[in-house]
Amino acid sequence: MKYEWRKEEKKFYGAKEKVEIVESPKQQFIMIDGIGNPNETNFSNKVSVLYSLAYSIKMLYKNMMKEEKDTEIKDFTVYPLEGIWKKLEEEKLDKSKLKYTIMIKQPNFITQKNFSDALEVVKKKKLSILYDKIYFNSIEEGKSIQVLHIGSYDDEPKSFEQLNEFARKLDLRRIGDFHKEIYLSNKNR
Repeated sequence: MKYEWRKEEKKFYGAKEKVEIVESPKQQFIMIDGIGNPNETNFSNKVSVLYSLAYSIKMLYKNMMKEEKDTEIKDFTVYPLEGIWKKLEEEKLDKSKLKYTIMIKQPNFITQKNFSDALEVVKKKKLSILYDKIYFNSIEEGKSIQVLHIGSYDDEPKSFEQLNEFARKLDLRRIGDFHKEIYLSNKNR
């Protein structure tokens, strides 16, 4: 059986255009940090190495499960790219001064050893110093509010205002000066 996050985790990856509250459990990710403009080559290179590793983890797991008789899940769909964003300065947005962590969620059955093994494989196939910057970590977000943003990244402040207004109405407060994005579709389409 193949684990399909689109079906199994709709409440996290099925955001709606109406703001809603979600409760996120502890989740594990492959992650890489950076500072700078997401329109620059360095950011694209980081996305590329993350996806290369994510697919390497998937394929190693799938090959490992071919011989397993006791495990029901033999394969999984790679999750979408996600990012945690923070402005380094409070003034007007300067994209060159954005701090970020981009990441791809991993199913709960993927282990640190799976990550390490796949990392060694992908390092041999595709040379990049960026692989040494990727790490495996867990995040427990707890209660969050989310909304589906459709449109340009430059139009995101409209969605942020929707979230802020919803939080004000329910007397909720932010616990940090960052936000998380999940990229459900290809930005080039």
